[in-house]
Amino acid sequence: MLPKHLLRPILFSLGCTLAFQAGAETADDTSTPEQVKAATALQGQLPLQELRNFTEIFERIRSAYVEEIDDKTLFDYAIKGMLTSLDPHSAYLQEDAFTDLQETTSGKFGGLGIEVGMENGLIRVITPIDDTPAEKAGIRAGDFIVTLDDEPVMGLTLSEAVERMRGEPGSKISLEVRRGDENELLSFTLERAEIKVASVRTEMMSGDIGYVRITQFQEHTGAELKKALQKWTEDGQLNGLILDLRNNPGGVLDAAVDVVDAFISSGVIVYTKGRNPQSELRFEATADTVAGDIPVVVLINGGSASASEIVAGALQDHKRAVIVGTQSFGKGSVQSVLPLTETSAVKLTTARYFTPNDRSIQAQGIVPDILVEQSEVTPYEERYYKESDLPGHLSNPTVKAKNDVSEKTSTTKESASEKKDSGLLKKDFQLYEAHTLLRGVSILSPVRVNASEG
Repeated sequence: MLPKHLLRPILFSLGCTLAFQAGAETADDTSTPEQVKAATALQGQLPLQELRNFTEIFERIRSAYVEEIDDKTLFDYAIKGMLTSLDPHSAYLQEDAFTDLQETTSGKFGGLGIEVGMENGLIRVITPIDDTPAEKAGIRAGDFIVTLDDEPVMGLTLSEAVERMRGEPGSKISLEVRRGDENELLSFTLERAEIKVASVRTEMMSGDIGYVRITQFQEHTGAELKKALQKWTEDGQLNGLILDLRNNPGGVLDAAVDVVDAFISSGVIVYTKGRNPQSELRFEATADTVAGDIPVVVLINGGSASASEIVAGALQDHKRAVIVGTQSFGKGSVQSVLPLTETSAVKLTTARYFTPNDRSIQAQGIVPDILVEQSEVTPYEERYYKESDLPGHLSNPTVKAKNDVSEKTSTTKESASEKKDSGLLKKDFQLYEAHTLLRGVSILSPVRVNASEG
């Protein structure tokens, strides 16, 4: 606890400074020009009356609050309040929160597997991470968490709520969630687990369409993507690529830059603007491009945030990809982590992101080129009589000859891909539309050669 004999000199020194400031403002005959100049500069730098109010409130809490609170806790509360009042993403990271941040960027941490933000005093789910307890339980992007273990989240800071959701793998936590137009709160009981996020998942779909799902931007995301693209182009044709960034909350900026660099060979990828010149950065593409001419469709939705929006915005501005889905989240601010000690840091919003065409992502997001709401594909069967149904119809000699050859030399590669696609595409209308678009492009485009042959 800070002794009163140490606090009083603080108040006294502030009082002396205020007195000196008052003398400078009146510019009496006893003040030198240098003193007046110094006092005026100090007045511009520090809100002295507000500092005096702060110390007065601090002392009153220490002496009159119903329960005794130590000075360190009060100062921690003051710092937290100062930062969380700025915007939803600035925060005071103490030991647990600082460790959590480091674990998240490395792709391994304990908890429920949801990216959250604060909105109107409630915890808003930005996105559940793939293959985590939250995603498996049915938590959705846009849900509002109202209670944690029957305790209301109203009044908690974002870091406090996250800390409650973290815990030992195997332990359980109950959540009540408000969703859209649902009249009743939805109840969930989740078992915490060690979250290991696979940053990049790949799959080859029918029509030689590559599918890449990036769940979160981590340190090695760009390298993993480039490795998959090189393998596909070396093994055979790659007629198109679907880059799925839906429900991707963002992550490491350098990883987003690497992903864009895989598709463009020149030009700006993203730049930042802030008050401090050190916060102004500019990233440009390099000639190290592994998929410079392959048609690309990027899938986004309301859960695509931050680094996801940087990738979508850059590829959209360079006209390098068609953006399909729904409008993204709109987190276009830069958070710098400023370490204070080995176990604590300040996460401070220091700049805004801008796309190559000078568009700010903040509170606007990326608007898709083709708006496609999510739903399931439900084909409607229609029955038509065809020529081949008529009794005594003439046979087609071309088809018969082709069928005879294919029976001898057929391969099951394409049929296996189509069978694997069918279940996924029926459940995911946005992916179905992206796949259909790329199939159309590949039909109209000339045959692509392998990268090794170029």
